[in-house]
Amino acid sequence: MTDTSRPRRQFLIATGSTALAAGVTSLGANAQTPPVVDPKDPQAVALGYVPDAKKVDAKKWPKYAAGQLCSNCNLYQGKPTDKLGGCPIFAGKQVAGPGWCNAWLKKP
Repeated sequence: MTDTSRPRRQFLIATGSTALAAGVTSLGANAQTPPVVDPKDPQAVALGYVPDAKKVDAKKWPKYAAGQLCSNCNLYQGKPTDKLGGCPIFAGKQVAGPGWCNAWLKKP
């Protein structure tokens, strides 16, 4: 290796890592929080989704039992204490932790 190739390699390494860092930063800046499910969305209506389980119409949704919440459903993709979390039933959207829908499944 010649003496002129070492500074060039160091320059390429330095500029490459700077460009990588800038790219990662811009990805983070462009990341958006998924939208929250609208209870009036046709799929939400069909599943009886409500953001507050205390407002479930138990006559219309007899599967509902007190204490069932999105946050303690097997499908909920957040922590039990999270106010919002993902749900594969509503792909790309978040549901309210204290919410409920007819797809609720007990965690094993």
